Amino acid sequence: QVQLEESGGGLVQTGDSLTLSCAASGIALDAYTIGWYRQAPGKEREAISCFAARENTLYYADSVKGRVSISGDTAKNTVFLRMSGLKHEDTGKYYCAADERPCGNRWPLYSGADYWGKGTLVTVSS
Repeated sequence: QVQLEESGGGLVQTGDSLTLSCAASGIALDAYTIGWYRQAPGKEREAISCFAARENTLYYADSVKGRVSISGDTAKNTVFLRMSGLKHEDTGKYYCAADERPCGNRWPLYSGADYWGKGTLVTVSS
């Protein structure tokens, strides 16, 4: 069955850079929009970025725009989220998800996704 697995999280300092990976199994990268979400304890889940290889479309939330870059490697069936200039408010558990909705300005308004990973924790010390 379809599985998504995040990796790359850890403890970093303010201003550091970090790259997260989302490895997909059981699906072709071109067939889905791959999105990244994050959630801090007691707070709502936030959609931060997505990538759709078939349409070659990208989306970045205002909270991370200019500090985040999303890309995909079809050979590895993996989507990467490169982050720089990390802030304390970037702390949270980061999830990747796959769905069939388009990746664009309306993507954050969608209520859910077809498949979810278990998440990887990012902690930015202040």
